[in-house]
Amino acid sequence: MIDRLAGKIALVTGAAQGIGKAIAERLTADGATVFVADINGQGAKAAAAAIGGKARAVTADISDPKSVASMFDEIGKAGGIDILVNNASIVPFIAWDDVDLEHWRKIIDVNLTGTFIVTRAATDQMRAASKPGRVISISSNTFFAGTPNMAAYVAAKGGVIGFTRALATELGKYDITANAVTPGLIESDGVKASPHNGAFDFVGMLQALKGKGQPEHIADVVSFLSSDDARWITGQTINVDAGMVRY
Repeated sequence: MIDRLAGKIALVTGAAQGIGKAIAERLTADGATVFVADINGQGAKAAAAAIGGKARAVTADISDPKSVASMFDEIGKAGGIDILVNNASIVPFIAWDDVDLEHWRKIIDVNLTGTFIVTRAATDQMRAASKPGRVISISSNTFFAGTPNMAAYVAAKGGVIGFTRALATELGKYDITANAVTPGLIESDGVKASPHNGAFDFVGMLQALKGKGQPEHIADVVSFLSSDDARWITGQTINVDAGMVRY
């Protein structure tokens, strides 16, 4: 819907490519001013330029509180955040026997603690301005499936779901909603360049709907959750995987 988010300011983390870029593109098309954030600053600039409109690039490491604070200073100068999309994550492919403490901490630091750091800053800014808001966190259907070779990732994404539920309870009185989206296997840039690209045939056999998931499928759902149409939805996890997981 054109201009359904007119006047809103959104932040999408990990938006230089893939799902994050598709979300940023959709929210921009919906009328929002969108901060396209990524640790890859040049990638963020390229994505924002390709999206056009009110897309603005910002470089940030979501696991670094100082970097996040600097990002929110910039967002505050633009008017303050209305919509946060926690998308940035590391997606590993590593067998359980090769998981050591260094790997575990790296994945948890970015995928779970990074989500907390950004959400802390965003919701503080929303409340300081007495703004209603939206927090949408991209988790993963691997939490339901227990996907192998991803132990730390599955744990972190499960943590995002638990965090989302608690956050909804904490922030409802401020008219801030919190929801999670769990994509299935998506034909994104990152997936195509990883061992996960070889799993589409197997995953396709498990799906109720056939075909390969696309970043736009996730962006459509995030657009809805960002809008006033979803104002009575909070604390929920919406699974978007063509019916691979049914619960």
